[in-house]
Amino acid sequence: MEQARPGVGIGVCVRKDGKVLMGKRRGGLMSGTWAIPGGKLDMYEELEVCAIREILEETGIEIKNVRFITFTNDIAKDSGMHYLTLFYEADWKAGEPQVLEPDKCEEWRWSRWDSLPQPLFISTRNLVDSGYNPFNV
Repeated sequence: MEQARPGVGIGVCVRKDGKVLMGKRRGGLMSGTWAIPGGKLDMYEELEVCAIREILEETGIEIKNVRFITFTNDIAKDSGMHYLTLFYEADWKAGEPQVLEPDKCEEWRWSRWDSLPQPLFISTRNLVDSGYNPFNV
């Protein structure tokens, strides 16, 4: 179903031991692609609260040091999809990633930024293409 207006998504680049958390998408748009975890902003929700909530809901892990980094304008006309994705970075705090939404994600994997699993989901690809690197201080 085509969107009437762009949606707002939140992506969180979670860092641990020189790697970032990536999920393999299942079902929905671009199934089989790899993405930084995140989800849709709820009505009246604060952005940072959304970032923390989405990571906990999807993976069961806790994060800290949440900080806004950039946004991407993600357009997939052939799929009727247009999102602004607000990207945050955060450090792992506690827990091991678990597949808590098996209809949306089939696997979580810690990956080096210079060798991310492929193919990438549109928002994650746009973030990588922007030149962002979560390990450049």
